[in-house]
Amino acid sequence: MDNLQRYIPRQGGAELADSLRMNPVTAVIGPRQCGKSTLVRHELAGRRDALYLDLQLPSDARKLADAELFLREQSGRLVCLDEIQTRPDLFAVLRAMVDRDRRPGRYVVLGSASRDLIRRGGETLAGRIHYIELTPFRLPELPLPGGIVGPVLHRLWWRGGFPPAYLARDEESSRQWRTDLIQDYLSRDIPSLGFALAAPAMLRFWTMLAHYHGAILNASKLGQALDVAHNTIRRHLDVLEQTFMVRVLRPFEANLKKRLVKSPKVYIRDTGLLHVLLEIATPEALRGHPAFGASWEGFAMEQVLAAMPGWRASFYRTSSGEELDLILDRGARRLAFEFKASSAPHLSKGFPDTVRLLHPERTWVVCPLAGPGYPLAGNVRVAGLAEILKSLEKEHP
Repeated sequence: MDNLQRYIPRQGGAELADSLRMNPVTAVIGPRQCGKSTLVRHELAGRRDALYLDLQLPSDARKLADAELFLREQSGRLVCLDEIQTRPDLFAVLRAMVDRDRRPGRYVVLGSASRDLIRRGGETLAGRIHYIELTPFRLPELPLPGGIVGPVLHRLWWRGGFPPAYLARDEESSRQWRTDLIQDYLSRDIPSLGFALAAPAMLRFWTMLAHYHGAILNASKLGQALDVAHNTIRRHLDVLEQTFMVRVLRPFEANLKKRLVKSPKVYIRDTGLLHVLLEIATPEALRGHPAFGASWEGFAMEQVLAAMPGWRASFYRTSSGEELDLILDRGARRLAFEFKASSAPHLSKGFPDTVRLLHPERTWVVCPLAGPGYPLAGNVRVAGLAEILKSLEKEHP
């Protein structure tokens, strides 16, 4: 497995090719170092008309000093603009260029921030652009030596899905890369987005969130622990959420005659970064750590959510403790998931009643099982992550 230093096809490749045939602008967004540039360069490698500019390189950035003039001169080419979040002003120029010529496949933009944060200047390309969110590696993307899932799954869970971390030659190299990513993000990426946030304060906040991973977020309590105002907590959280480092999972909302928890849950989206922030040194240490179950929950949840784009995600919890970790809704359809870091999961006494109340069409208990799953009462199935992701391909082909 340490000889995987080659291009691994990403599941966003087909969507990118389709979008280039249909839309004037395609945006590939996701956390930095998740493989956006590698994906685009690989998919466009055979195109002589493609021009690739990295806006963090001074030589490339200078070419866009007069962006309208430059892009007009390149009107016959496919122009790729990497790190577009550093130049949100370009969206106004792109809109004007596209309105003059709506041919598909004119521009590809890549950004390490959410669509809302990238276009914070107020310009929109609605009706002209298609967004593709690329995540770090997903389990179905990775080769399985000998067809065995277990070693790949556990490596992905422990190291996280950022390609340099997952593919590193040894554990120490992987840990050092993840540590460096955190430092680079704080010292370079946040300032490049225009946020005047002190790196040490953001690191303390990020580390504190790691200790809340999988738990209900209490912003007031967090503010007291860090000795900062509630608004500061919210601002820091927004930055981490919109740069794909943190997931804020909203509570389920429905009139069920139950007292539902109204505060969100918070997760570090990549478990490799989570383990560094929590200073968990080895996979063996993780197994005995209090965050073991929450780590599996966050890891498996991210894999499920990446497989089901466009579904509304929430969690269900009542004031009396009845809960389901993840609910996915789309139109009249509903799927439910409970995450357990055990091959023989123990479910709460109220679990069957909760499932009957929410009435999902399918409910999975997601475990690190090596073999095939098995059914429980009703339409509930205990299964390994690989089996569930394969089943979900039929839900979102």
